[in-house]
Amino acid sequence: MIKDRDYIIRATAADGQIRAFAATTRGLVEQARSAHNTSPVATAALGRLLTAGAMMGVMMKGEKDLLTLRIEGDGPIEGLTVTADSAGNVKGYAFNPSVMLPPNAKGKLDVGGALGVGVLSVIKDIGLKEPYVGQTILVGGEIAEDLTYYYATSEQTPSSVALGVLMNKDNTVRQAGGFIIQLLPGASDEMIDKLEKKLGEITSITSLLDEGNTPEMILDHILGEFGLEIMDKVPAEFTCNCTKERVEKALISIGKKELNEMIDEGESIEVNCHFCSRHYNFSVEELTDIRDRAVR
Repeated sequence: MIKDRDYIIRATAADGQIRAFAATTRGLVEQARSAHNTSPVATAALGRLLTAGAMMGVMMKGEKDLLTLRIEGDGPIEGLTVTADSAGNVKGYAFNPSVMLPPNAKGKLDVGGALGVGVLSVIKDIGLKEPYVGQTILVGGEIAEDLTYYYATSEQTPSSVALGVLMNKDNTVRQAGGFIIQLLPGASDEMIDKLEKKLGEITSITSLLDEGNTPEMILDHILGEFGLEIMDKVPAEFTCNCTKERVEKALISIGKKELNEMIDEGESIEVNCHFCSRHYNFSVEELTDIRDRAVR
């Protein structure tokens, strides 16, 4: 059904003093859960970061721009990596997808406990010689507040980030989505106070989605009185661009010595893609051909 498709809304309000993004991402988070067989807490953690990545990706201007969000922590999940482009395509994985934890004090999936103390890195490859890298400590590990802190400290942009994943009893994904609302330079104190009051009224993004609210309705609820203007709607998808040819190139790059060791074992090898868990098999004959094309 078309209405069940994932998408991101891009909008402005208050004569351009506010910019906003809102997303519904149930399908792509469920696809990631299915691909990686993630536990409920890993699904929630990865789903939140995938949702953030999709929205932050469409903030970029260039067709070839790439965003990577990486969290590394001392908790049992160890970390998460998500990559997104400017067209709403996103992929990612949890370092330890099978982590199990009891609920937190609020009875919710303990994403903060799974990640522990650590660092959030935001890497933007926008075609310059070196990618932009911003890093901040995890302030709670619940991901939304960590990104709010990142925007305030690394990009000096006051932001409100909400992310959520709601699970069914059978551990499939019931709802997923989020929003990012940012104040641009020149926003008046009066407007900031009004906006903070509005944001304070929101209990949870997933309960709003579960009540049938669309991203447009959620933004209208928060920003309607500020003259909300919806600019554009971008489809969002969990998609991986891995192919056997790309994996071959990676194998060529490891060099003749390692390839010879694989060939000497006399058995085919299986290479797995981190991002989508797809398997690629290479026979001894294929490995020999790859070795003969390797430079070193």
